[in-house]
Amino acid sequence: MASTKEYLSYVLDQLSGLSEITYRPMMGEYLLYYKGKLFGGIYDDRFLVKNVSSARKVMPEAALESPYEGAKEMLSVTDPDDRELLGKLIPAMVEELPAGKNSRKGKR
Repeated sequence: MASTKEYLSYVLDQLSGLSEITYRPMMGEYLLYYKGKLFGGIYDDRFLVKNVSSARKVMPEAALESPYEGAKEMLSVTDPDDRELLGKLIPAMVEELPAGKNSRKGKR
């Protein structure tokens, strides 16, 4: 099942307090970037972020889920309505994330 543009728009709206959020469509799903670094994505209308220590500190109760068969598990953002949490989570992760090659950025 592919993710809907409506769910992508909802998540992007929840992240609107952060500048430099971009996305990239990928095989019916959406990859999410902050300051050019891949931090998570929308998979089957689920908001998942990379399983890094800073994300686990901000969301210690988050469940691990696989975005698709054979992929590394990611942390599920079960309360994307919590803008305060998202405002802490994504910036906390950026230092731990490798620099990416995000050549085709989506528009907000």
